[in-house]
Amino acid sequence: MAVINEVARRTDDSQLTDWYFGIDRWLLLYVGIMIFVGMIATISTGSANSIRVHGALPWYHFFVKMFPFYIVGLGTLFITSMFNKKWVLKLAWLNVIVCLPLLLMTFIHPMVVNGSARWVVLDGLKLMPSDIMKPGFVIITAWFLARMKEKFGDNIFLNRDAWKFSWASWWPYVGVFCIVLGIMFKQPDIGTSMLYFLVLGIMLYVSGLPKRIMAILGGILIAGGTVAFFLWHHVHERVMEFFEPLDPLSQVGFAVNAIRQGGLFGMGDEAFAAENLPMAENDFVFAALVEDFGAIAGCLLLVLFMMVIKRLMTAAQSARDKFVLYVITGTTALFSVQVCLNLATTLHVMPPKGMTLPFISFGGSSFLGFCLLFGLTLALIREDKWK
Repeated sequence: MAVINEVARRTDDSQLTDWYFGIDRWLLLYVGIMIFVGMIATISTGSANSIRVHGALPWYHFFVKMFPFYIVGLGTLFITSMFNKKWVLKLAWLNVIVCLPLLLMTFIHPMVVNGSARWVVLDGLKLMPSDIMKPGFVIITAWFLARMKEKFGDNIFLNRDAWKFSWASWWPYVGVFCIVLGIMFKQPDIGTSMLYFLVLGIMLYVSGLPKRIMAILGGILIAGGTVAFFLWHHVHERVMEFFEPLDPLSQVGFAVNAIRQGGLFGMGDEAFAAENLPMAENDFVFAALVEDFGAIAGCLLLVLFMMVIKRLMTAAQSARDKFVLYVITGTTALFSVQVCLNLATTLHVMPPKGMTLPFISFGGSSFLGFCLLFGLTLALIREDKWK
């Protein structure tokens, strides 16, 4: 009866009414809460670190820098969530077409920060192309897998026809992906390279990748990590430091100390570890938040992350279109893997990777990328639900 009533209410739909009744409101609510927490984090953690690095700055310095990104990101989230499948694909292609040249610019004319050439500057605006390109990467990969299934059937990995040299085969996708991964690896941005590789692996596995090929991909990942270990000094240094007793004056040492000092309810204005924690507003924002607001607040944030993942997994289980299934899988994988990599670094479970915490960390490129990704995913969930 409830379904009949809802269908009746939708008989005289405007586009906004259709969006309201079709959107996954719980997932949208969870994303909104994460954005709100991110705003609080920008104020409470960014100010302390900016004073340490730049001298006396107002408490709202980082919030003001992020404010334009909040406006654009929220607008992107809501507008793209109203799209249909056709426009989702168009925007995904546009996202990749725009970001690929920017990614090439990091190879040709990079902006180097902390030894990594992962940024470009456009009219004074610093952008990280690999962050902004994540939505296009997930959606175009999903489109490609669904298209391959339609053309070659379920056995797209071992079908010889799927590996013949043509535009309608594996080679164009594999070639472009290897170029993208190679540029990110060369920057060097090992964390984002690993993230892209893991997300692709999870999407391939869901689409039926045989376990023996998964083992080969695992070997490639280990080989890439080994090459990075011997090729770049800072990677070697971080890995070796990880296996040594934790230095309390290191980045991770300050992060762990901040979490310990926060206790259950946080130190509030008395918090001081974040003032000595490099990138407190970026990579180690979770530690700074726990020191300010306590372990209970930190655990609630972890619960929020799990609720987002659970909601996405529920949507994936009910998806009727394989393309939608693969998009939700990619979104879930990207979000959950990035959260895990960030928290693992903060809690000294793995060597530092320079990975932001989705929607929480300071950083316009990451924020815009995730707003676009979740907006497009919400649009596909909505359309698949009423198709």
